[in-house]
Amino acid sequence: MIDRITTLEKIARAGLEAGPEDRARLIGKVVDYADDFLNNIYNLPAFVQSEDKGSGLLKSPITEGPASIEAILALLKEHVDTPGLNPASGGHLGYIPGGGIFPSALGDFLADVTDRYAGIFFASPGAVRMENMLIDWMASIAGFPGQTVGNLTSGGSIANLIGIVTARDAHDLKAKDLDRSVIYLSAHAHHSVDKAIRIAGLKECVLRPVPLDDRFRMKPDDLERMIREDRTAGLHPWLVIASAGTTDVGAVDPLTELGQIAHAHDLWFHVDGAYGAFFALCEEGRKVLRGMGDADSLVMDPHKGLFLPYGTGAVLVKDRKLLHNAHFYVANYMQDASKSIDEPSPADLSPELTKHFRGLRMWLPLKLIGVAPFRAALEEKILLTRYFHEKIQTIDGFEVGPYPELSVSTFRYVPKRGDARPFNERLVAEIHRDGRVFMSSTVIDGVYTIRLAALAFRTHMQTIDLALEILREKSVMLQKNS
Repeated sequence: MIDRITTLEKIARAGLEAGPEDRARLIGKVVDYADDFLNNIYNLPAFVQSEDKGSGLLKSPITEGPASIEAILALLKEHVDTPGLNPASGGHLGYIPGGGIFPSALGDFLADVTDRYAGIFFASPGAVRMENMLIDWMASIAGFPGQTVGNLTSGGSIANLIGIVTARDAHDLKAKDLDRSVIYLSAHAHHSVDKAIRIAGLKECVLRPVPLDDRFRMKPDDLERMIREDRTAGLHPWLVIASAGTTDVGAVDPLTELGQIAHAHDLWFHVDGAYGAFFALCEEGRKVLRGMGDADSLVMDPHKGLFLPYGTGAVLVKDRKLLHNAHFYVANYMQDASKSIDEPSPADLSPELTKHFRGLRMWLPLKLIGVAPFRAALEEKILLTRYFHEKIQTIDGFEVGPYPELSVSTFRYVPKRGDARPFNERLVAEIHRDGRVFMSSTVIDGVYTIRLAALAFRTHMQTIDLALEILREKSVMLQKNS
């Protein structure tokens, strides 16, 4: 057995334990690849339609033996980093763009190399303190009090789930009560909200879409009326879910008024600010997001408004005890760790036990470059979107949606003859085929609509001007051919 162990150790060490020379060689190749990508980022397309859609990767399966770093990076470039959407491009003007600022990659590199376990304070007190410090900082941005707790999540979906589960347990909902328990929300609420409701076992609750105004914001008077009518009918209103920036149009619900109504009727007030909450860093955003601090729980995604890599969300909850009670666990094998309670442990505040040390990808860039560039970039995106909203109206044939509150603008082309929907579908297809910028579509009140979402940190004035020129060019071409 000893001989076998020795043999296995040699094989394992040779593959898994990289020495100084191997590390230097691998890092050099990877850095060269990254430098080439970043040095050309403003010339790379935002979207590439390809025949195989990356399926060529499957021709190089996982094997017992190694492959060269050169061959691996070639596969990555051809089959992963080229086809489809390029989220790192400033031309990514569809959906809600993510981030990917370079210092975050350094934070992830260090987090992966040191492999700190950030789930339990006992295991890595510094890592947990760092993440809790970031939660405190986000709470200050949102207008939450000093005792706020929260969690750095993988994104808005898990953050919404944590908030809704906490609300469920805070109101002590039982299965026998679900079919008479009422949730109030916007028809434009993100689909992750509906998904969280189902995963949390609340599918049988009564979902009440609150009527929207002409800017697609929930109407407070209608919410008040619906709560009173439901109570009179013997139902149990318990949760209001508002949006601080909807995905479709970027609408911000009237948070102050909705929060006042929710609390007056003893309902939990949850705000999904995954897209919009970080705009509170700039003055223009603070005006729009007034009342966000009235929420009982709030979602905000650093991989959106702080331009961090995908997989960086956050949830804030004002009542530490309620968040803890909804998510803590007890395990015999963790009894040593449970003795250390100096700081809230992320594993007690979310569904995750094992988790990536996400805090380092956020803390390092904030420390390295400060908050000012983030604040400037966010205000820039608001103003760029309003600039687009004004300029698109000067191009013959286009009509626009509501004036942008944040950084989403909706519009469509109305052809002189024929149905607008197939024309706009062809227009979107032409934009995708061109690839220099990427925009997405949605359907609002049955109307096919195109969206521009400016949140990529590399999106600047020249990007918006390019988008306008492409829209002018493609609409004229399609009109001539129709």
